[in-house]
Amino acid sequence: MKQLPHNAAVKKSLIKERLSFLQPLAPMVLFYLVGLFIFTFFRFILCAENFNRLVEVKNYFRIIPIGFRIDTILLCYVLIIPLLAVVFLPRKVMAKICWVFSVCFAALASVFAFLEIATFPFIDEFDTRLDRVFLEHMVQVREVFAMILKGHRVSLACGLLAVVLIFLFVYKFSQKLFKQAKERSFKQRLLLLAVGGILLTIGARSTFIKHPANISLAFFSSNHLANQLALNSTYSLCYAFYTNLKMETDPRKLYGDMNPAEILSQIRSHEGISAEACRNLDIPLLHYQQSRFSPEKPVNLVIILQESLGAEYVGCLGGLPLTPNIDRLSKEGTLLTQLYSTGIRTIRGIEAIMSGFLPTAGESTVKLGLSQKNFFTIAELLRRKGYATDFIYGGRRTFDSMSGFFLGNGIQEIYDKGDIKSPLFTAAWGVSDEDLFNKANEIFTKKGDAPFFALVLTTSNHDPYDFPEGRIDLYEQPKATRNNAVKYADYAVGKFFEMAKKESYYKNTLFLIIADHSTRLQGQDLIPVHKFHITGLLIGPNVKPGTYDKVASQIDMTPTLLDLMGISTEHPVPGRALLSLPDTIKGRAIMQYGDTNAFMEDNRVVLLQPHMEPEQFVYSDGRLTSAELDPELAKNALAHALLPGYLYYNQLYHLPPEALRK
Repeated sequence: MKQLPHNAAVKKSLIKERLSFLQPLAPMVLFYLVGLFIFTFFRFILCAENFNRLVEVKNYFRIIPIGFRIDTILLCYVLIIPLLAVVFLPRKVMAKICWVFSVCFAALASVFAFLEIATFPFIDEFDTRLDRVFLEHMVQVREVFAMILKGHRVSLACGLLAVVLIFLFVYKFSQKLFKQAKERSFKQRLLLLAVGGILLTIGARSTFIKHPANISLAFFSSNHLANQLALNSTYSLCYAFYTNLKMETDPRKLYGDMNPAEILSQIRSHEGISAEACRNLDIPLLHYQQSRFSPEKPVNLVIILQESLGAEYVGCLGGLPLTPNIDRLSKEGTLLTQLYSTGIRTIRGIEAIMSGFLPTAGESTVKLGLSQKNFFTIAELLRRKGYATDFIYGGRRTFDSMSGFFLGNGIQEIYDKGDIKSPLFTAAWGVSDEDLFNKANEIFTKKGDAPFFALVLTTSNHDPYDFPEGRIDLYEQPKATRNNAVKYADYAVGKFFEMAKKESYYKNTLFLIIADHSTRLQGQDLIPVHKFHITGLLIGPNVKPGTYDKVASQIDMTPTLLDLMGISTEHPVPGRALLSLPDTIKGRAIMQYGDTNAFMEDNRVVLLQPHMEPEQFVYSDGRLTSAELDPELAKNALAHALLPGYLYYNQLYHLPPEALRK
């Protein structure tokens, strides 16, 4: 047998002695060190990749020590059960089942690595660690898997290879350490339990004060990305899951408390809703809205919900020169130049535009159980007015629970990609926008003189950005880029309006072209306000060519549309009829970014973050500058953040069962 050199033999002997001293806790120590290495390694890479954005952050180096504490909190919680098992189970029993712990350690380490790898494209798009949005996407297996296979094969292969290698490494060495464990006396086991328990308690609490540390530990800066890099993605994902289960039902635990009567009073006062007009105790915000217009016959309504069409991609809004058709159409209607989305996902846009519902810190109401029926939508209101109501979508109707929400709340017919026969082009997320608009025009033409409402939801402007060849002059190479996809989406809109103008329904139809949200939510601030700036264009009867330049929100669309359609009616929406708004009223918008809620009035912004005092900023030139807190503005911000939870969980957001007031 080959002899080891003397020095090497001595070193190996010393290592064995130290490991022997740690037994039977050595596998736990290995797991902790591997986990710490994975989180720290990827944190350094993320910091290096985004260093040009971090250099502006004061004390950015704190990311590393704060990250060490966050990582230790997570790993110590994970190790509690293994500690109890290895201390109390006899060595013979552990020898038989140690493979179970080895597999668990290896699997967890692999999950840590996988989630860190998945963080890179997620940060590119959302500028945040994995959160609730990631969980929501993972449920949509078909679309997400198709997207990954078409656009991210190399990243997927590298990620899987790294995960396999880490699994094999941790499993092999954990097994080896478990098998080297020696029998310990009862007293020795109690000592190990005491020492291990104290260390895990200190590590999991990460503080010696009364309350243990929580996610707010990472909020050391006014820069959102810096705070996110101090976390690890396993921790942020677990926190998102926890808040979804435990805290979503009561946003007061996130932002602070307020009496329901005060919430309603603040909302009514700020949104211009007369308290005397709200006499239905079962629907506290139900009020009568008088339209300024009196059309000779019912006006049709078509909402074109454009995927990811942020203002930065639209020429007439000061963005890139990608939308010649929308730019041309903007001269035929009213362009909303300061319109902001309420969230960062399509269902947030649906929630705000169709229901006028404020954003919550939890799941969108489109997917929640209590909103699947008897929940207000403009479709339900128009259905009661005798309108045919349709949802026309290029993807699957069941995506994000949309079909259940719509069919339970006023939509009578749903057309999805299965109803579009022989499409010109099928992409990862559905048929092309051309196919979608061709189907929509066919449906509208068949309506005759009967009034109709339709929500048309596009999909072409979505990763992996696949669309038909030969339709546009590419803005850049390669073809599959977001900018090219935006240009194609604009092309499809232009073709639709060319068709629609030749049909009889066109002159009596109000069109709203609006984005669900924007893209790549990157910025230097706690919330990238400029990335919530989206497209909004009104075309049709009673719409004068021009611009509306006040700050506005997606929740204002329902009152604005009803006003332009000449429909005077009751509804519970806290939004505003923008084109009838007095000049003295300041514009406002509400935005939800992860668990951060932003309330913007003109250029003043109040941010509400979990377990923290509200902060106020001035928004100018795309950036937030710290400002002195206005208590009244902070109250309005809190009321708007708490209202949706209060209305939803008490089922107070619907139309009355009796016939609507004429």
